[in-house]
Formats: sequence, structure tokens, C-alpha cells
Amino acid sequence: MTTANAHPATAHPAGTIGPALRKLYFVRFGFAVLWAVLIALTASTIGPLSIALLILYPLFDVGAAVVDHRASRATRPGPLLVVNMALSLLTAVALGFAVTSGPAAVLVVWGAWAITAGAVQLAVAISRLRLGGQWPMILSGGISTLAGTGFILMSGGPSSSLTGVAGYATLGGIFFLLSAIRLGRTKAGA
Repeated sequence: MTTANAHPATAHPAGTIGPALRKLYFVRFGFAVLWAVLIALTASTIGPLSIALLILYPLFDVGAAVVDHRASRATRPGPLLVVNMALSLLTAVALGFAVTSGPAAVLVVWGAWAITAGAVQLAVAISRLRLGGQWPMILSGGISTLAGTGFILMSGGPSSSLTGVAGYATLGGIFFLLSAIRLGRTKAGA
């Protein structure tokens, strides 16, 4: 049995999952930018709206990972996407508890998620290099791990502000936009 028979989606990845990922990446960009604006407007205090937004972000990530997993069933990132789903779901639950302890606890949870989810994103993007359009995702995953460390370090500061997560989401959204555009160019060049 050849590799192409074992993993038909990897034989011509751009033709099978590229369009689905491109659409997903555009949706993720739009969500991230809208979410960032809303959290920036509400993050000065932890109230009902900011709590809902904080929990919504990793839940949206779970949904996006489900869509990604369905689009790439026969490709290698499948198990990594399941790990991402579990991490994001666990983060949503942890954030539900962390908000009761204040911004510092939220930053620790957010930072731990950014580190682990960034590492998973980096691994998925590397496994999809042949697909094209993955360099923004590689950069995003690497930056996410660094940003997560920064959030954890900020949590110990005198004023633990949640507004930094808005910038984090915006930058992540921009990387999704760049990847979507690059996937479109890869498809057009194929």
C-alpha cells in the first residue's frame, strides 16, 4: 500500500482541505478582530460581558478545531487537533473559575493556554507545510508560546490588565488572514 492510498488527502492537500481551511481562516480572522474590540472595551473590569467574552474565545477555538478536524480527517494533524480541542475546552472551564479570583488568575490561565495551544498550532502548521500558506501559522504558534509566557509574567505585576489579550487576539487574527490569503494564492498557482 502506498502513502497516497493510506492518506488520500495528503496526496494533493491543497485540492482537498485548502479551500475549507481558507474559509475557516477568514472566519477566525473576523471573529478575532470583533472579539478583540469587544474585550478591549470591557476588560477594565471583570463583569458579566467580559467573563462571557473570555470564556467564548476558547470555546470558539474548540468549534474551529472541530471544523478543521472534519476538513482534514485523512491528514496527519488529526490527533493534534483533538489535543487542541481538549486544551481549549479545559481553558474555558478554567477561565470560568479564574474570573472569580481576578485578572491575575485569568492571565495565568490565558498564558498557559497560549503556550500549549501555540505549541500545538506550530506542530499542525509544520505538518501542513506541503499545503502552502502555513508560514503565518508557524509564526503565530511560535509567537503564541512567547505571548503566553508574557501573560503569566504580567500576572505577577502590580496592575494585571486584561487588555493585552485583545492585542494577542488581533495579532492571531491577522496571522489567520495572511494564511487564508496565502492559501488562495497557492490554490490559484496550482
